[in-house]
Amino acid sequence: LRQRHHYTRRLNLDHGLSSFMQEFIGFAQENWVLMVLWVSAAGTLYYTETKKAGKSVNTTEATRMINREDALILDIREQKEFSKGHIAGAYNLPASVFDKKLSELDRYKSHPVIVVCKMGTSAGSIAKTLKKRGFEQVVRLTGGMSEWTAASLPTKKGKSS
Repeated sequence: LRQRHHYTRRLNLDHGLSSFMQEFIGFAQENWVLMVLWVSAAGTLYYTETKKAGKSVNTTEATRMINREDALILDIREQKEFSKGHIAGAYNLPASVFDKKLSELDRYKSHPVIVVCKMGTSAGSIAKTLKKRGFEQVVRLTGGMSEWTAASLPTKKGKSS
């Protein structure tokens, strides 16, 4: 008797899911113009956001670039946050003074540059600016320092080296 009750409950759950799908498909068929507009808007948003941010690398690829290609690690966090923990060898140029001190980086135009921020969200605009200024190989670290520390990769405390 217990098994039958369990089986009946499962059928009701499956029926609920299929009922939802039927309703959704019905809605999509009746409002196809709205669905096309929604998919187009989502696609456009995705495209513009990925284009704006530029190419990104994960922690493994960043480590490879640092070790084999002598990449510059450009940390754009504020000095206070940078001194609490950063990637060894990173150059700190806070986003707040980036435009004023950008010329300090000109000697690295032909080097790979990895732009690092706290969460990986604000590095995209800095990377785009560097590309416009003639830097050849600019990428951003996906997830920023949060991802680096979550992967238990080494960090250094104190000022820039």
